[in-house]
Amino acid sequence: MSVINYPLSNVQIELMKLFSTNLSDKELIELKDLLSRFYADKAISQADAIWDKKGFSNEDMEKWLNQNS
Repeated sequence: MSVINYPLSNVQIELMKLFSTNLSDKELIELKDLLSRFYADKAISQADAIWDKKGFSNEDMEKWLNQNS
């Protein structure tokens, strides 16, 4: 068995606490969905910030989408 030579992060500790319970299949799917939405929302927020910083518009997006049409 491997020995971990570094401390666990706060997220890892909380997940270990959560995983000590036995979730139903439905609850496990709900948890996966929740985590997916959490990271998707973070990615969207970062993309929106870059979009605003660069000053892009909906017209720019339309041009990019139709470049090879």
